[in-house]
Amino acid sequence: MGGNAQESAHCYTLKFAKAARLASLMAAATALVWAQSLPLEPLHEAGASVTGAFEGWYKNADGSYNLLLGYFNRNLKQDLDIPIGPDNRIEPGGPDRGQPTHFLAGRQWGMFSIKVPADFGTQKLTWTIVANGQNTIIPAGLNPDYEISPFEEAAVHNTPPVLRFEERGPSVQGPRGLTAERTAKVGVPLSLTVWASDDAKLTTSSGAPPRNLGPPVVLRWSKYRGPGQVSFNAERPEIEKLESKEAAFSGKAVVTATFSEPGQYVLQVVANDYSGEGGGGFQCCWTHAQVSVLVQR
Repeated sequence: MGGNAQESAHCYTLKFAKAARLASLMAAATALVWAQSLPLEPLHEAGASVTGAFEGWYKNADGSYNLLLGYFNRNLKQDLDIPIGPDNRIEPGGPDRGQPTHFLAGRQWGMFSIKVPADFGTQKLTWTIVANGQNTIIPAGLNPDYEISPFEEAAVHNTPPVLRFEERGPSVQGPRGLTAERTAKVGVPLSLTVWASDDAKLTTSSGAPPRNLGPPVVLRWSKYRGPGQVSFNAERPEIEKLESKEAAFSGKAVVTATFSEPGQYVLQVVANDYSGEGGGGFQCCWTHAQVSVLVQR
């Protein structure tokens, strides 16, 4: 090989090596940023942030839309109370758009929805949460990639559980929400009864039934809003199975809630079916309902 050819080849090799090294560094940096942005980042017992989570949107029969939101509290052992205001606000139209003020530890899926008009278009809502001195902001809008089907899972036509606060009373299915009203006294247990039914169909990410198949419906009670502490005798109560010709599974669960201070509270019950929390990634199928409680001394 001639001198010029050797020099050219050497330059090409150096340029290629530099380009490869640069690409490697860029890939490593990108991977680091991506890893930092994942919700799987290391959790803390306390002192970490809380981030809103936009689950997606769905269209209503009247042409309007609902934006479904949850959150991720990165603290393992720290539930947080963040009042509506500068540290917990949704805009525009807020700061109060029905979001929780009590944040349970961990990932909480589809806790509430916000109805927006048919002409919402490319507008956005933003949810700002300041927890433990850390500020997070998320957008929510009608991005086509975020359209969800929370009322039916397409593969097996699984549907969310149905909840009632009275045996033959009004019902709710999916994230639409249902609110009952109760009164209570400080320190006196309030009895709460929920009737639940479900089609008992399976939705799993792999398509295979779970190895340890639990009950068709699992309930979880929690404080959603309120000035004091709420103690449940069972946050995840057992469901008494009932005979029914209308559903594959039907049952009833009773819990008691005790309040530490007077004031207005909102309690929430979430019903998950076999698909599990968050619907196994399908955004279907769970149902939530609320109880508004006026607590007096």
